[in-house]
Amino acid sequence: MKYLKQFLIILAVSLMGEICKAILPLPIPASIYGMVFMFIFLLTGLIKLDQVRDAGKFLIEIMPVMFIPAGVGLMSSWGVLKSVLIPVSVITVITIFTVMAATGLVSQVIIRRGHKKINSKKEEA
Repeated sequence: MKYLKQFLIILAVSLMGEICKAILPLPIPASIYGMVFMFIFLLTGLIKLDQVRDAGKFLIEIMPVMFIPAGVGLMSSWGVLKSVLIPVSVITVITIFTVMAATGLVSQVIIRRGHKKINSKKEEA
């Protein structure tokens, strides 16, 4: 029953993302809206991490299985994709490195802020 409640919370936030996508004329996927909502709800404490942790861990564990339909779709569209394979491959490689670099930089900023907070608390004590 615990997992069902956690999945329903995640689905409700995803539904909010879908509603925003339908209302707002921006070219942003509904899943991004949903993730932003979840992030805000977790930051503000509207949703506690314990309320979605187990279902989130389960979804992360089964994530590779979710890529199977996309892979099959790519294989069935091979005839269409063959002509644009090189440009798509180049764009994919560039995107991978860009995301890796951005993630690394953001992680470093967050870690440094954490160290500054710890050091400032030590100095106060």
